[in-house]
Amino acid sequence: MFPIQSSVLSCRPPAVTITLIVINVAVFLFQAGLPEYVLDAFIQDFGLVPARQTWALERAPWRLDLWAVPALTSMFLHGGWAHIAGNMVFLWVFGDGVENRLGHGRFLAFYLLTGLVAGQTQALLDPESAIPLVGASGAISGVLGSYLLLYPRAWVTVLLPVLFIPFFFEVPALLFLLFWYFQQLLSGTLWALSDAAAHATGGVAWWAHIGGFVAGLTLLGLFLDRQHKGYRRREYCDRYRYSERF
Repeated sequence: MFPIQSSVLSCRPPAVTITLIVINVAVFLFQAGLPEYVLDAFIQDFGLVPARQTWALERAPWRLDLWAVPALTSMFLHGGWAHIAGNMVFLWVFGDGVENRLGHGRFLAFYLLTGLVAGQTQALLDPESAIPLVGASGAISGVLGSYLLLYPRAWVTVLLPVLFIPFFFEVPALLFLLFWYFQQLLSGTLWALSDAAAHATGGVAWWAHIGGFVAGLTLLGLFLDRQHKGYRRREYCDRYRYSERF
């Protein structure tokens, strides 16, 4: 199932969500224009490499370029067209509602922090890995976790291709997000039980997704703006009401 839109709509543009999408796409287009050997070096330098981070924290913690900078820049790198397309659709569908409740500045801080937690979760579980971690998935997972708490009764329109035929239908956000989370948890558990050779081949950083999602659940209360609660529908599960201040 692939999300297309949510029943939660704000009355103002989600400026930070749009800006994050633009930055991610711009960086990816820059990556796409690099020669392969330059791209490999670029990913190594600005992706989060757990083994390099482990070494730097133990022996040269003042070398922020070896661990702190990549932890941040890795969130804006992607491994392919499908990778960035999927991430940006998820960010667009769910980022709008979360930014609406947190406010622009708080949402940006929340996004970056949950992304950092996500990357560190994966790095802690595989500290000797030399494979760079890249992608906005961890930060977006944090957005999904917060969305679950903010809008459990919302609806999500999803796309389900069956034999190349697209089917569109609506599911409760609670069901969709819990299904997504347990899918990551199952895949992450199978990855953890696999041998070292399987880890060395790379793939999806499942535990970054899990760490980001849990961070979104637990950190939301620190960022929720209780004075300015943004805009949402009076009953956000009813898509036929007018938008009102919440």
